[in-house]
Amino acid sequence: MSDIKFEQRKTIEQVEESTELAPKFDHDGLIPVVTTDFDSGEVLMQGYMNEEAFKKTISLGEAVYYSRSRKTLWHKGKTSGLIQKIKEIRIDDDQDCVWLRVDVLGGASCHVGYRSCFYRSIPFGDNNSSTVLQFEEKEKVFDPKEVYGDAPNPTKL
Repeated sequence: MSDIKFEQRKTIEQVEESTELAPKFDHDGLIPVVTTDFDSGEVLMQGYMNEEAFKKTISLGEAVYYSRSRKTLWHKGKTSGLIQKIKEIRIDDDQDCVWLRVDVLGGASCHVGYRSCFYRSIPFGDNNSSTVLQFEEKEKVFDPKEVYGDAPNPTKL
C-alpha cells in the first residue's frame, strides 16, 4: 500500500475548510460509505470502511470496504468479478462520511444479484396501506448461486 496518511483532526476550520484529509472514524474505527453509479447517480449500496480499507480504496482505485458481519476487509468484486472502479471519491463537510462514484464491472453491486442493494421500496404517506416492501428491480443481473456457490450468505440476521 502506498504511503497515504490521514491528518490528525485539530480544528473545525481544518476539517471543514482546508485541503487536509482528516477522516473521522466512529468508536468502532469505521466510517460510512455511500456508493453510487458514476453515470446515473443511482445509489448502489451503503457500507463501511476502516482506515485500512479507506487507504486501499484510494491507492487501488477500486472499492474496498470493511465487512462488519465478517470482521474483515472486503475488496468488492474480488470473488464475483463485479468490481467497483472508482471514478471519484468525495468526503462530506465534517469528514465523517465518504461518497464513492463508481463504474461497476459486470453491472451489479448487490450480493443478492440485483444491480443495487436498494432494490425494494417501502410504502409511505398516502401509499402506506401496509408496510409490504415493493420490488423496484424485477430481474437479477446475475445468479448468486452460480457466482458464489453454496457459500453462506454474508448478511448476519
